[in-house]
Amino acid sequence: MQAEFWNERYKQEVFAYGIEANDFLRTQSFPEGSKILCLAEGEGRNGVYLAEQGHDVTCVDYSEEGIRKMTQLAEMKGVVIHPVLADLNEYEFQPNAWDGIVIIFGHLPTALREKVHGQFFKALKSGGKLVLEAYHKSQMEYKTGGPMTETMLYSEEELRSDFHEFEHLEIHQLEREVHEGEFHFGTAAVIQVVAEK
Repeated sequence: MQAEFWNERYKQEVFAYGIEANDFLRTQSFPEGSKILCLAEGEGRNGVYLAEQGHDVTCVDYSEEGIRKMTQLAEMKGVVIHPVLADLNEYEFQPNAWDGIVIIFGHLPTALREKVHGQFFKALKSGGKLVLEAYHKSQMEYKTGGPMTETMLYSEEELRSDFHEFEHLEIHQLEREVHEGEFHFGTAAVIQVVAEK
């Protein structure tokens, strides 16, 4: 989807996916003061949550309205984040730069997904952690959020291939209730990843 789509969605006063962090992310922890990169971060709910935990958070999105809303949310919550307006197709991942990488419902077309996911291992510091949640391909049957294009939804096989460099890799496919704003609401098929370098 183009930035224009997301600008239109995010320019509304209401936060499209709410202001609370993703449930799965809330179950994860990072060492105190970690340097964390949040990708496809939209209106900033996950990055702001991590900043509230005392982490140094950089949030990347390619929607100007998303950047505006995440900055607004950080101010509302009294925390500092580092917003970056960038297209992931062009974003440069510095090697050994991050203690954590977080991407929540950041669905990418196949070629871009492989390119972006393939850079996570090198971008993480030794001991760094990747946290990802996305909709599984079977989400096509649920229609409670996410792109309704099967190639934009993920399978365990795809993610195992993307993250094959990680020695410690956990991938779980499950059905769960997702209540995150207006556009992610109801029973959903998700896939969750935790990987450590």
